Amino acid sequence: MVLFNYFNDVARGIEFIIALGSIVGVFGLIIGLLFTFIGGKRLRWHMLGLIITSIVLISICGLHTGAKYFHIH
Repeated sequence: MVLFNYFNDVARGIEFIIALGSIVGVFGLIIGLLFTFIGGKRLRWHMLGLIITSIVLISICGLHTGAKYFHIH
């Protein structure tokens, strides 16, 4: 019985990390797009890296996973 509780806790932890990655990806995409239009040439290159990283996070973790997990509507 203790073993099942341990695996249940591990599964909930993995689900939390995936949901957090989804929220961080969406937030990074918003910040990246915002500062791409506002910032200078050097900042645009950094924001391009942030946008690409955010798209990878969203594609791995899913777009609506964080919203469903954290009940954001």
